Amino acid sequence: MSKAKTKKIRKVVPFLASALVLLGAVGSVRAQVAPAQPVDNGKLTMRHAVTLALQNSRDLVLARVQYTVALNQTSLDRAAFLPNIYTGSGAAYTSGFPSLGGSPPAVFQMNYDQAIFNPALKAQQQAAEEHAKTMKLEVDRTRDDVIVRTASAYLELAKVRHSLELLRGEQASSEKILSVTQERVQANQELSIEVTRSQLTAARIQERIIKLEGRDEALTQQLRNITGLPDGEAIEVQPEDPGFETDLQEAQILDWGMHSDRDIQEAENDRLARQHILHGAKLGYFPTLSVLGQFSVLSKSNNYLDFYKKFERNNGSVGIQLTIPIFSSKTRATVALAKSELSASELALGNKRQQVRLDLLQKQRNVRELDATREVARLDLKLSQESLQLLQAKFDEGRANLRDIENARLDENDKWVAFLDADFARQQGQLTLLQATGQLAKVFQ
Repeated sequence: MSKAKTKKIRKVVPFLASALVLLGAVGSVRAQVAPAQPVDNGKLTMRHAVTLALQNSRDLVLARVQYTVALNQTSLDRAAFLPNIYTGSGAAYTSGFPSLGGSPPAVFQMNYDQAIFNPALKAQQQAAEEHAKTMKLEVDRTRDDVIVRTASAYLELAKVRHSLELLRGEQASSEKILSVTQERVQANQELSIEVTRSQLTAARIQERIIKLEGRDEALTQQLRNITGLPDGEAIEVQPEDPGFETDLQEAQILDWGMHSDRDIQEAENDRLARQHILHGAKLGYFPTLSVLGQFSVLSKSNNYLDFYKKFERNNGSVGIQLTIPIFSSKTRATVALAKSELSASELALGNKRQQVRLDLLQKQRNVRELDATREVARLDLKLSQESLQLLQAKFDEGRANLRDIENARLDENDKWVAFLDADFARQQGQLTLLQATGQLAKVFQ
């Protein structure tokens, strides 16, 4: 092979390598955020929606990238305690004694550097490791947030569509009532104010339908954005029991919540990092130890033969460097700063534990209150249904009119909508409690 072809190959190979690396990076990003596949017949279960959201969440991808950055920072700080070898070459013009920066210019030079005992660098490395743990907690927090947002949007969309069905039934009943009322007014059996009252009822139902239709569109688009489903694809959701109930006692909820709370874990990691920094600052009064080595091939062109009787072109040295601090104002100031930062971190941790405990108790009380509210709404709906059945029996016997039946149906539909609202509020409260106690991933695993 000719020298010209060899030079061309040497120029092309780095370009091809760079292109392959770029293609690999693009493939990795596409793998992390891949377009979601359409759902079968537009039907989407809550678990499938959560799975798609976790696969396509850009917030989760960003959190993972930030965690990788933190790990790389840890590796960078650890590199000071690993072997580091450098090589290079240089040339300089000298007039008089040949010296440049304390070292003669070398045609070839190789240096070896490795820190053996350096408390400040070690503390920096340990603090970076605690920061990486915090970024891992941020990944978990983002994952739980994605689950909660997706499940809440899905359940609310199911509730809204069920409510729309009920309100459209109410709309039909209100139209019948209005028609009957108008006939009775024309027959001088009702006052004209009853027509206005019936029209007002119909208008209120229409207003609620319009608002729910707007909420339906917003939630559908939100669910598409979260899951990555195409904009033109219809999404069919189904009311389902998500199984968010927990049988944990109050003491267990507090124990699980305090153990699983990521704000507390982050505060504990920050305290550990401050402890490492303080420990390293205190050890700053002690010597530091490093292993050094150097080999160089000196140049003959800088009048070395004129200044030295014996010139050795090849030179090598290896040894250790011990640095002993005699008086260091910076070390004293660093220790004082580290102590104050550690005290602040410990106080923040104590405050965070107290706050999390109060939040857990409040979430637990909210779930109990929402359970009670749902039970009241359920019994109210049951009573309305039973009343409608009794009225239907009277209507069949000719002891009730059509307007009474339609009014009873309006009342039943209102109770249904109220029950759906209470049930959704309870589901949200349970979902929040599961997230606070660290059991959310178990439900959707």
